[in-house]
Amino acid sequence: MKFDKKYLILSLCYAAIGMCLGIYMAASQNHSQFVTHAHLLLIGFVVSFIYAIIHKLWLAMAQFVIHHVATIAMFIGLFIVYGALLPVETMDLILASASIGVLVSALLMLYMVIRSDAVKT
Repeated sequence: MKFDKKYLILSLCYAAIGMCLGIYMAASQNHSQFVTHAHLLLIGFVVSFIYAIIHKLWLAMAQFVIHHVATIAMFIGLFIVYGALLPVETMDLILASASIGVLVSALLMLYMVIRSDAVKT
């Protein structure tokens, strides 16, 4: 399976999970996970969807893996923190690492776009 299709499938999975979390929050009238919900939809769904479009032209295994591992780690970490399952201090290293992973994947994507012959000015 090509990376663009993998990104698209995972972006839609993140969208479904984010929507389920949103429906749960609405039904329970407990919106304590709104930060988790927003991050999952933005980083997981929107950014992955944009990367799927970009990956239609450029491929990079490392960028793909880093982005999704970091997105999942951030989702789980934020869910734990905003669900009051563990104190933020316990999750700081995981959340910081996930944030850096998302940044690194974005910088790798930028590098791939700049270096690609497919993009002409």
